[in-house]
Amino acid sequence: MLYQLYESQRSLLEPFADFAQVAAKIYNNPNLPASQSQIGHRISASYDLFYRLSKDYVKPAFGLHSVTIDKVEVAIQERVEITKPFCELRRFKRFSDDPHTLTHLKSQPVVLIVAPLSGHYATLLRDTVKAMLVDHKVYITDWANARTVPLSSGSFHLDDYINYVQEFIRHLQQKYGNCHVVSVCQPTVPVLAAVSLMASRKEQTPLSMTMMGGPIDASLSPTAVNNLAMNKSLSWFENNVIFRVPENFPGAGRRVYPGFLQHTGFVAMNPDRHLKSHYDYFKDLIKGDNSSTVAHRQFYDEYNAVLDMDADYYLETISTVFQEFKLVKGTWDVKSVEGKLERVKPQDIKTTALLTVEGELDDISGSGQTEAAHRLCTGLVKQSSHHLEVQGAGHYGIFSGRRWREVVYPHLKRFIADNEPQTKIAVRAVNKASSKSKATTTARKTSKA
Repeated sequence: MLYQLYESQRSLLEPFADFAQVAAKIYNNPNLPASQSQIGHRISASYDLFYRLSKDYVKPAFGLHSVTIDKVEVAIQERVEITKPFCELRRFKRFSDDPHTLTHLKSQPVVLIVAPLSGHYATLLRDTVKAMLVDHKVYITDWANARTVPLSSGSFHLDDYINYVQEFIRHLQQKYGNCHVVSVCQPTVPVLAAVSLMASRKEQTPLSMTMMGGPIDASLSPTAVNNLAMNKSLSWFENNVIFRVPENFPGAGRRVYPGFLQHTGFVAMNPDRHLKSHYDYFKDLIKGDNSSTVAHRQFYDEYNAVLDMDADYYLETISTVFQEFKLVKGTWDVKSVEGKLERVKPQDIKTTALLTVEGELDDISGSGQTEAAHRLCTGLVKQSSHHLEVQGAGHYGIFSGRRWREVVYPHLKRFIADNEPQTKIAVRAVNKASSKSKATTTARKTSKA
């Protein structure tokens, strides 16, 4: 019933939001006398703010059309490579007429970015994708809004998420020989499970996996988000946040955790910050500070665009990750595509290098939660395991913004390059030559002695 009430309210507000948008433009028209007065600026700003607060936010576009590589502008074509009921594997294919650049592009590593399915769209990682496109072939998981998926497509479980990730990895392995996997926030857990299961089956595993700001062990340094998931029973979540999609959507009747409820939770974590941001936006409109107002709109166009999550997937994530801690306790069984239950054993991973990244000020995934992956992946040699803590970075700062570009990405770029096959072969050759040189020197010294 709550979902229906929300949609009714949104429908009622829609014409007023449209009117406010038109009115804001009228009072901001330089050809009208009213726009030249202080009162006109305030009226326009008030209408604009009302429009921003009451409009419906749809899924944003990635909007990545080109990238500069070695001073050459390279065109980007966004395409869907695999379509599943609840996800698309999206590729950002790069094109260039410059022969040298084209050869360089073909030799670069392949990266699968697994985006979170936790309220926002994959476009939240736009900055992540943009940076990585300079040095990598980039693919990303683009999760569907559950309210757009018809009931005939079936349900979606945490096990399905893991099976999707494995299918995408196998696809890239078949196409390129192998790949690297980067997971941000929520998917760190299912990605570790996916790679663990592949290792247990003696399948080829990715060359490396990078886990950024995720709840591998949510019992460590619990945040407000963790505490909510831990302190409420699963039945509480089912009774209070799960609703059926209204009739006016393709997924009518599907049980979901609605996006508007998730958004309410996001805002409730820092209400004062959001209130100040909107008030500053109002003042910037009056002052005519275009750069600040554009930045505000860009941020909230992304932040306010939310999706519904299938109820089965959401409740299973709460139970598995935040209440029973099945991954760290070694009690997690996942159902394969064939219907077989398989135990998740991170210790079986032998050949996939591991990098974990945490933000010092992360208020979503607490300190040590992501680093815990190293204690689980005991089959890896020490040289294959790396951890990075980003000083002064919050949750979003490790994959977006200045600290991502200046601190995290250079580290991640080196990590991926170091785990490319040709790099490892070159390193082994150098080490072998060095060993031979040392052996020869020792032999000479011995013979002289």
